[in-house]
Amino acid sequence: MSETEIKQPGKLIVFSAPSGSGKTTIVRHLLKQEELNLEFSISATSRDKRGNEVDGKDYYYLSLKAFKNKIKNDEFLEWEEVYRDNFYGTLKTEIERIWAKGKHVIFDIDVSGGLRIKRKFPEQTLAIFVKPPDLNELVRRLKDRGEESEEKISMRVAKAPAELATAPLFDEIVVNSNLEEALENAYRLVSDFIND
Repeated sequence: MSETEIKQPGKLIVFSAPSGSGKTTIVRHLLKQEELNLEFSISATSRDKRGNEVDGKDYYYLSLKAFKNKIKNDEFLEWEEVYRDNFYGTLKTEIERIWAKGKHVIFDIDVSGGLRIKRKFPEQTLAIFVKPPDLNELVRRLKDRGEESEEKISMRVAKAPAELATAPLFDEIVVNSNLEEALENAYRLVSDFIND
C-alpha cells in the first residue's frame, strides 16, 4: 500500500447550526481535547477574506471561477451556494489529508452541507445540531459579536427558522443555553462515538 493511500479512514464529526448558536465555540473546545484526536476540516469558499483571516487556516480561498471548476471536476465532498456567488464546500482532498494523519475530521458547517456528509458516510458520521435556546437569544448573540452589518444579521436570522426545522434530521441535538453544559454534552457525544 502506497503512502498516499488512506490506511484506516477515521470518523467524521459534523457540527451544524444557525449562525450565533455557538457551534464554532464548541468545535474549538473539542479541538483542544487531544485525546479525541480531532483535526478541523478547512472549508473552501469563493468569498473574500475578512479581517485577519488566513488562506489555508480559516478557509481555502478560491476565485468564483476556480470554485465552479472544482464543482465541475467533482472535487467536493459537498458544496453549497450559501448566498449569491458565495460558495462554500468541503474538498475531498481535505478529508483525505486528515485521515492520512490517522485523525478524525471535525466540521463546523452549514446545515445542508452537514446532512450531505451524513448521507454519504452514514456509518462514519456523527451529525450534531447545536440549537440556541430561542430566536431572540440568537439575534442577541449575533449583535454582540459586532462583526456584521444589520443587513447581514437580518439575512442570517431569516435563514434560522428553516435551519432549526432540520434539527430532527441530525443524530443528536445539543441545546446551547448554558455553554458549560453544552461543551460537556458535546464532549460526551463525540467521545462515545469515537470510542464505539
